[in-house]
Amino acid sequence: MSGRNTALRSLHDVGLAAWFGGSLMGAVGLNAAAKAQSDHDWALGARIASSGWSKWAPVGAAAIGMHLVGTSGLLAANAARVVTQQGVAASTIAKTALTGAALAATAYTRMLGKKIEHASSENPGDAEKAERHPVETKKAEQHLAVMQWVVPALTGGLLVLNAVHGEQQRPAQQLYAMWKRYRQLAPYMSRPGLWPLPH
Repeated sequence: MSGRNTALRSLHDVGLAAWFGGSLMGAVGLNAAAKAQSDHDWALGARIASSGWSKWAPVGAAAIGMHLVGTSGLLAANAARVVTQQGVAASTIAKTALTGAALAATAYTRMLGKKIEHASSENPGDAEKAERHPVETKKAEQHLAVMQWVVPALTGGLLVLNAVHGEQQRPAQQLYAMWKRYRQLAPYMSRPGLWPLPH
């Protein structure tokens, strides 16, 4: 990569760090603290967790948006390396798939959280709706207990792949991988009829 992409890389890295850190802190700290209250009052514990996640939601959404903007920009800036450097395309595909999974998991977790929020709400209308579907509330709570760890696991995987991409950008790695790619393609490029002959 010939130029600097400091702004894009900052958006990518800061956004991902906030996404991972927020989800991990929520699972380890906020949810655990709220659960400690639920031994005495389930609704109170659920309201504590819901309130905390509601305040974090706009920041989390902004972090995800920053990360996606940075990711798209870096992908465009490194398009030539994705094509020519061996291994970069594979890690890019893996990172794209993992990003999609993390986005889906985050959205699903938020949906489950909203169900718990309505079930524990002090608003009579929300509480009444939740009482009509007690099984759904119980399932949402069980799924949320798992999903709270899935999001930091997926975003942590993205951090690992980010480190892989960083290693692939070392000059020696780029030259070696491009040479290997050239050696793989050389037999095909030398076949008669593959390239038009000059007139």
